[in-house]
Amino acid sequence: MLTLTQDLYDRIVAHARADHPDEACGVVAGPEGSGRPERFIPMLNAARSPTFYEFDSADLLKLYREMDDRDEEPVIVYHSHTATEAYPSRTDVSYASEPGAHYVLVSTADTDDAGPFQFRSFRIVDGEITEEEIQVVPAY
Repeated sequence: MLTLTQDLYDRIVAHARADHPDEACGVVAGPEGSGRPERFIPMLNAARSPTFYEFDSADLLKLYREMDDRDEEPVIVYHSHTATEAYPSRTDVSYASEPGAHYVLVSTADTDDAGPFQFRSFRIVDGEITEEEIQVVPAY
């Protein structure tokens, strides 16, 4: 299960909406080994595409060095889908390189009449996708 604060949830959704019609992407880092998302890090979609996202390699290297210096790890890796449901694509699965991370997808397309977006979380390990429950809390 992914547990995150209402503030982090709202910030991820706001980033997805702000970058629409392009896909948004980012990371939420947390203390190493804690599994607790704390530090919101919106990233630039280097592909600037409505159907694909790509972290800028220099930005990603800088982020991983910064997380290492702060004894953090990526707890959430998120991105948005602008025209499809919030479910990992084959490309998303191929890029899922953090087996301990929660992969959050936000859809800014109304694909299920459930509202203007979907917010879902998955574990992706060795190409296997498992959806998980999300708990949004006021604070930790």
